[in-house]
Amino acid sequence: MNSEIIAIGSELLTPWRQDTNSLYITEKLTELGVSVAFKTIAGDRRKHLVSAVRTALQRVDIVVITGGLGPTEDDLTREAVAEALNIGIKRDPDIIAHLYARAAARRMTMTRNNEKQADVLDGATILANPRGSAPGQWLDTVYGDHRKLIMLLPGPPGEMKPLFDEQCRPRLEGILPKRAFARRTLKAAMIGESAADARIAPIYTQYQDVETTILAHMCDIQIDLFCAKPFASLAQTRVDELAERLEEELDDVLYSSQGESLEQIVLYYLGMRGATISVAESCTGGLVAERLTSISGSSRSFMGGAVVYSDQLKTEFAGVSPALIERHGAVSREVATALAEGIRLRCETTFGVGITGIAGPGGGTEEKPVGLVYISVSDGEYTETVEKRFSGDRERIRFFASHQALDLVRRRLM
Repeated sequence: MNSEIIAIGSELLTPWRQDTNSLYITEKLTELGVSVAFKTIAGDRRKHLVSAVRTALQRVDIVVITGGLGPTEDDLTREAVAEALNIGIKRDPDIIAHLYARAAARRMTMTRNNEKQADVLDGATILANPRGSAPGQWLDTVYGDHRKLIMLLPGPPGEMKPLFDEQCRPRLEGILPKRAFARRTLKAAMIGESAADARIAPIYTQYQDVETTILAHMCDIQIDLFCAKPFASLAQTRVDELAERLEEELDDVLYSSQGESLEQIVLYYLGMRGATISVAESCTGGLVAERLTSISGSSRSFMGGAVVYSDQLKTEFAGVSPALIERHGAVSREVATALAEGIRLRCETTFGVGITGIAGPGGGTEEKPVGLVYISVSDGEYTETVEKRFSGDRERIRFFASHQALDLVRRRLM
C-alpha cells in the first residue's frame, strides 16, 4: 500500500516553521512496509484543504493528516475531510464532557469554541489524546470503489507521535500484511552524485525488489538500500548481496558500508593499527580536530595538535621555517608539507596532518584564489600533499578541506 502525508497549517508555508511531523510518520510507515508516495503542505484555507484531501484519496491508499484539529476558526481539517468524502459531522457529548472536565482540573475556564474539538466525522473512530485537548480520528472507508484509510492527527509533535504509535500503528499492523525489512547505508567520499550513479546504476537497477536511493551530501554521497520481504533473512540477503556488488564497484572511494561517518572510520583504522594522529590546521581552524574528538574514545588515537593561523605560530608550534614561508607563502604546497611533518614530530604521532588555504570570502588573488587549499599527510616515511580548489562560501570550503584531509588519512591507512 502507498500513502500520502498532508501537513496542515499556514505557518508551515512560511520561512519560520518546518513540518517535522512528516519525517516521523514516514519513518514509522516505512517500518510497516507502507511507501510514502507524496507529502503535501496546505495552508488554512478550506477549499485548498478539500482539494488536497481529494487529490490524496485519488492516488493513494492511506492518508495521514496532521494539524488543524484545534478550536479556532482556521482549524478546518475535520470540515475539509467531511466535504471531500461527502459525509456529515456530529458533535460528541462525551468529548465535550471530557474537555470541560480537563479544563476544570486545570482550574481554567473553557470557552465555547473549544467544543469544536468534539466534532467527529460520520463513521470515524475517536483516537483519544491524553496529552492534548484535540482527539484524533481514524476512518476506514470507501472512496471511488477503493478502500481508504484516513488518519486525522493533532499537529503538536508531542501529541502526534505517541498517538500514532499507541493507536494508529496497532490498527495498521492488524490490516497490513506482515513484512520484514533490511536496510544498509553505504557512503563514498569526494565523488559526485552523477559520477557515482554512472558507475553503480547498471548494478542496482538489476535489483527491482531493493529500493536504492542516492543522496548527495556536502562532500560525499550516501546510498540507502531498503528491502521488504515476508522474512527478515530474505530481505537481508538481497540487501547484502547488492551492497557487496556496489562495494566492489566503488572500491577505494567507498568508506562505509554500515552508515558510519568518515571520522568514525578513520579512528577505527587508526585503532586497529595502533596508530596515532595529530593536526596542524590553518584555514580549517581546528575543524578536523573537532570532528575526530566528537567521537567517543578518540583519545586513544588523536593526540592533539594546533590551530596555526599566524605565520609565527606555524613556526613555533609546527616548526615551519620562516624562510620557507617567505619563499613560498603561507598558502603553499611546501608549507602544508612542513606543517604535517612538523606537527607529527612535535606531538610524536604516527601521522601528522597539515592544512593551509584561503577560505574567503576575502584574501584571494589571481595566483591564489579563494578556495585554494593544500592538505598534507605525513607518516615519517612518506608525505603526500594535494592541492584542491573548492568552490562555495567560507563554511563550505572549510568543511570540504576537513573532509578531504580525513579521506587522505583513511586512504593511507587502507
